[in-house]
Amino acid sequence: MKPYPYLRLFILASFLICTSACQAQKGWINLFNGKDLKDWTVKIAKHEVGENYANTFRVENGVMKVSYDGYENFDKQYGHIHYKKPFSYYLLKVEYRFVGEQAKGGEGWATRNSGAMLHGQDPKTMLKDQDFPISIEGQLLGGDGVHERHTSNVCTPGTTIYMDDKLTVAHCLESNSKTFHG
Repeated sequence: MKPYPYLRLFILASFLICTSACQAQKGWINLFNGKDLKDWTVKIAKHEVGENYANTFRVENGVMKVSYDGYENFDKQYGHIHYKKPFSYYLLKVEYRFVGEQAKGGEGWATRNSGAMLHGQDPKTMLKDQDFPISIEGQLLGGDGVHERHTSNVCTPGTTIYMDDKLTVAHCLESNSKTFHG
């Protein structure tokens, strides 16, 4: 079995969202059905919207997975998967893990780096070569076994946010969470 090399995948589901074995709690909506990607739209940089190049996003054993095992070289082909329906007011509960090694040709900063793009750009409006959707990202970082890497950061590709009544122009705001080495 090939490892699943993870890259910086700013997506709403490069991690496990909720399998069919996970029952929706009262008032919660399961976004992932545990069977297929029919309610999702894939957008990978350098490819047209809807093209799931090299089967990057897939469902295996009830789990949504992201893998670059079909790529000869990563070549900045950042992948995102978007849910069919936009939400305005919500709580997002996810289960995720990082497995495998960095994809061949992937940037060092992208090792064990994923996230949920919140309040993001519709994939149909993204340019073919656009790396990331304009959005506010809930960034998820896995430890590298050596360095401190806070997870649950806020990043802002293509936008800015107000925090504590002040405009924040930094690309990422680090949380004070502990590091989770895998």
